[in-house]
Amino acid sequence: MDTLKKTFVLKGTAVSPGMVIGKAYLFDRLDAQISYYKLDDPLLIIKEIKRLRTALLESEKQLLEVKKKLSHLKVTEPLYIIDVQIMILKDRRLQSRTIRYIRKMGVNAEWAVRMTVDKYREIFDKIEDEYLKGRFSDIRNVGQMILRNLGGERRQVISDIGEGVIIISSDLSPADTAQMKIEKVRGFATDIGGKTSHTAIVARSLEIPAVVGLESITRRVRTSDTLIIDGSAGLVIVNPDPEMIRRYEDKKRHFEEAKAISLKDAALPAVTRDDYHVSIGGNIEFIEEIPSAITHGADGIGLYRTEFIYINREHLPTEEDHFANYKRVVETEKLAWSTIRTFDLGGDKFLSDPKLAKEMNPQMGLRAIRFCLKEVELFKIQLRAMIRASAFGRIRILFPMISGIEEIREAKRILFEVRNDLLAQGVAFNDHIEIGVMIEVPSAVVIADKLAREVDFFSIGTNDLIQYALAIDRVNERVTYLYEPLHPAVLRLIRHVVKTGHRAGIRVAMCGEMAGEPAYTMILLGLELDELSMNPLAIPRVKEIIRGSTMKESRALLKKVMTFSSAVEIREYVEQTMRERFPEEFQINEQ
Repeated sequence: MDTLKKTFVLKGTAVSPGMVIGKAYLFDRLDAQISYYKLDDPLLIIKEIKRLRTALLESEKQLLEVKKKLSHLKVTEPLYIIDVQIMILKDRRLQSRTIRYIRKMGVNAEWAVRMTVDKYREIFDKIEDEYLKGRFSDIRNVGQMILRNLGGERRQVISDIGEGVIIISSDLSPADTAQMKIEKVRGFATDIGGKTSHTAIVARSLEIPAVVGLESITRRVRTSDTLIIDGSAGLVIVNPDPEMIRRYEDKKRHFEEAKAISLKDAALPAVTRDDYHVSIGGNIEFIEEIPSAITHGADGIGLYRTEFIYINREHLPTEEDHFANYKRVVETEKLAWSTIRTFDLGGDKFLSDPKLAKEMNPQMGLRAIRFCLKEVELFKIQLRAMIRASAFGRIRILFPMISGIEEIREAKRILFEVRNDLLAQGVAFNDHIEIGVMIEVPSAVVIADKLAREVDFFSIGTNDLIQYALAIDRVNERVTYLYEPLHPAVLRLIRHVVKTGHRAGIRVAMCGEMAGEPAYTMILLGLELDELSMNPLAIPRVKEIIRGSTMKESRALLKKVMTFSSAVEIREYVEQTMRERFPEEFQINEQ
């Protein structure tokens, strides 16, 4: 089962944007198994040269077939690559060099082809221009085609695979992709390549998400592994857990919506027509997502989920590993602030400890702040790195899953202990780091007035707050229909937290997925939240709705829906209101 497999992330070069979730299909080219034998008889040498020429002709014939097929698919961009490869096949120097190896060294055609390709590799490695250096892949692909035809083997054809696969390969040529049933391919991921490689060109022309330059993906991934391809950030997540899959499904939805939106106004502030300003943050898992957050209009990072630093590792991350990540976030010039959440590990999340008993319900077990307060040394390593990073920009530390006053006081005690140690060592840091708690447990809502005295800000994590308040496992497909952000109980919980926070003089943010849903934006304005943090791809639409709204009408909308008794009534009224107010954003889908 995928859930028993180790989760890890590979980072490469983003070459074709988009996000996709699917099963891996390892495309294994004939490459390394090249025969070698000596030819002592002149007649055998003549025969071998004839074999080579036959393979050259067969290769040209196959490329012409591929070109014809691509023309039928109306995919014009890769056609010139096929023409280049045909020219290489016909190149007299390539042919004469290979024949010379057969004659002078008395070796078989396969070995001679390999020697010719290696010679060209040596020449191209000396070229400094990255684009020209990347063109060696044309020669390599031609060489592999000749080798296949010398061996009497046809290309592997992806025709018997299931739906929705992600192709994993060392590299892919247009000829490779032409042999595939493209309608069954969701994404590409390769060991080698760059932004101008053939895989990149083909993927962009077919609008298929792709990441290249991953170096080791063919060694680390097997057919049928579950993968997430993030072609925008250059990430491949292998064997993701259900929560990660759910988050990326949400990101994928926002990406599709964002494609139709112009980003020219993304940097404009989120200010209502009657001058109420909302800070907008981006939620990220990886530092590679920061450029996207800025491009899509984030004022800062509203939630950096640090537990992803712990995956991909045989050993736990060091303080320097943490520090390097946090420093890169907070020193980004275009980010006004960065909210870094302490790790939400434990239970079924990434970090396994043989000493810990398996839990019946890990989501409500030893995880997040509970795990941190049990594994204090791990906690201190992360806190030291966060405090050190504060010297490079505005950082806010956010503690997750706080359920009682004792937890936040103990977390602060450890934080101040670490701070004092760094101070004694003469380490530079910002002495005014804001501390916040995630309000995601119902008990935290009830004692929000007590918690507000301990911290500088609240951040409402609606993902967990909703499931805990409504007793719903949101990754359980049989009860997901009950997961309702507009449930009157949920709206009352949020309203209570905001009012309590404001009475205590602290800011209240929302970093759950509810914040990034445009249909809820006016409701959240009516609740008077100070900050909304979301998937960066959702920011442009939310900002646009904020700029088109007023606080007066948003408060009126909230007041009206709070008179309703059921989530169904609230949702119908909110959706109708949003369609009337923003007809271009919320078009009625009539069958």
